[in-house]
Amino acid sequence: MHQAITHSTIVPLLHSFSTQDGLVLVYPWVPGQVLYHPTVSHHEGRAAPDSPMACFRRLPLPLIHAALGAILDAHLTVEQAGFVAVDLYDGCMLYDFEDHRMMLCDLDEYRPGPFTLETDRLPGSRRYMAPEEFVRGSVIDIRTTVFNLGRALRLLLDAGDVEDQWRGTPHQLSVIRRATAADPPARFPSVRALADAWHGAA
Repeated sequence: MHQAITHSTIVPLLHSFSTQDGLVLVYPWVPGQVLYHPTVSHHEGRAAPDSPMACFRRLPLPLIHAALGAILDAHLTVEQAGFVAVDLYDGCMLYDFEDHRMMLCDLDEYRPGPFTLETDRLPGSRRYMAPEEFVRGSVIDIRTTVFNLGRALRLLLDAGDVEDQWRGTPHQLSVIRRATAADPPARFPSVRALADAWHGAA
């Protein structure tokens, strides 16, 4: 994936080498906080007032819009390279609260697409995953990535973790509803189409 995709929002792979315990990947240190750390137990999780996600959700809307724009722009490059997102969720999102910069890390599951799911499900967070990611034999394509991104837009532009404190506009919510339609043909056909609709709604 890193050989095919380079983007200022995606933390680059510096080196890789094999050991008797497996493959080692070396990335540069990037300032920021992971919006959700899946392997560390937090009291109240994302909803804790001092959690990175809660701090992010309290930011002024222009800063959140800029961060969402960076995520979308990175996935335009993913799309152009012929890849699809796998395991995209808030644990991949690093936000630098000092420089107000969004970065994406841990995208190692991204794959050339489309492809057919040969297992019972793909890796990932249920909160971000499309229905077809749970069905063996289904086609995973760029419309799956559109769904993942639609969920990211929905979850990051809400003031809470139960999706009842929407901070965006009705037009933006309409864009998200189309992006996250259960039926893939009902979604935007590309990340470009989603990004254009999102920027138009903003």
